[in-house]
Amino acid sequence: MIPRSETSSERPAVITIRTILVPTDFSPGSLQSTRYALEFARRFEASIELLHVIEDPVIYLPMFESQPLPSREEFEEYAKTRLENWILPEDQGNVVVRYHWRHGRPSHAIVKVAEELDVDMIIMGSHGHGSTVSFFMGSHAERVTRTAPCPVLTVRPEGHQFVSE
Repeated sequence: MIPRSETSSERPAVITIRTILVPTDFSPGSLQSTRYALEFARRFEASIELLHVIEDPVIYLPMFESQPLPSREEFEEYAKTRLENWILPEDQGNVVVRYHWRHGRPSHAIVKVAEELDVDMIIMGSHGHGSTVSFFMGSHAERVTRTAPCPVLTVRPEGHQFVSE
């Protein structure tokens, strides 16, 4: 319990959320965290910074054994296209969404972008694809939570949900 001061002029703290960072690896867990972010953005009249981090292409080698690995530009074009189509217009409504992609280790890039954009909150999934090639968002979510410059809400893909469809 938070102790109250002896003065009666104290007012309760007001939470202000103007900008929400939503990292996505395009997994079902990321979709769930995007739904949460949209609801928060509507309630607080905040904008969303949607981020995809492109890891070192070497991790994708098993997927491309029999064909050439896509170029850096192809990975960026894929990220751009997926980001721009990640939130359907009817779901977005009047929420302002901006798109970003970075190269690097996801947890490091997420924290760096949060600092660069001075976001008020990060909302991210706690589990990604679950395969060797995925972002392993669970471990990244833990690292982001420990090092982020702002509050982090991690959304589990299963269990009790506050936002329903």
